[in-house]
Amino acid sequence: MAEANRRAGTISGPTWIIAKTQTAAHGRRGRAWSNPKGNFAGTLVLHPKDPPEIVSLRSFVAALALFEACVALTGRPEAFSLKWPNDVLLHGGKLAGILLASAGQGGSLDSLAIGIGVNLKEAPNTSELEQHAVAPTSLQSIGASVDTEDFALELAAAYAKWETQFVTYGFAPIREAWLAKAARLGDVITARTVGEEHSGTFEGIDAAGNLILQTSKGLREIAAADVYFQ
Repeated sequence: MAEANRRAGTISGPTWIIAKTQTAAHGRRGRAWSNPKGNFAGTLVLHPKDPPEIVSLRSFVAALALFEACVALTGRPEAFSLKWPNDVLLHGGKLAGILLASAGQGGSLDSLAIGIGVNLKEAPNTSELEQHAVAPTSLQSIGASVDTEDFALELAAAYAKWETQFVTYGFAPIREAWLAKAARLGDVITARTVGEEHSGTFEGIDAAGNLILQTSKGLREIAAADVYFQ
C-alpha cells in the first residue's frame, strides 16, 4: 500500500501492485499483519469520482471479488464466507483481510488504494491472538495449492466484474450478494468500537454498509467496529 500511495499520482487507470515480500505490512487501525512467504499481498489503485461515503463501499466489492476468486481456484463455495466489515473466512478461520486507504483534499478523493492480504500458503502465528478473535487459516489447509500469480489474475478479473456492477447498478445488488455470503447472519455477535462494546443479533447491513445489530436496547447501526463471534 505504501508503494501504491507513492505511485498513485502517476497511475491513470486501475492498476494492481503486487508485493512478493513485505517488511512493514499492517492491517486496520495500524495492527501488524503477518505475511509469510508464498502468501498474497496486493493493492489495487483506483481514481473513483464518487463521494467518500460511496467510495468506502468498495470494501464490499473487494470482499465479493475475493470470495469469487477463492471459489474459482478451489471449487469449494461452501467453505468460504464473509465477515463484516472486511474479512474472508475459510471454514470459520480468517483467510483474508481488506484495507482501504484514500488520498485527497477538501472532501474529494484523488485516489483509492484497496489493500488485500490472503493466506495462500501459511497462516500467521496465533500466539498473540486477541480473545474471541477469529484464528487465521490458509488455502493450503484444505489442500489447495495456489501461487500468487494465479491468484492475482483470478482476483483482478473478479474485481473488474464486481466493480462494473457497482458502478452500473449501485450498492443494492452488492449488498444483497454480500449478505448471501455473510458469516453468522442471525447469530449473536459483539461489535467493539473505540469506546464502546455492543452485543446483539446480527441482522444485516444497511444501505450505507453499516452493521445492524438487534441489542437489548434496540436496533443499532454501527459504522466502524471490530466484530467478535461468541
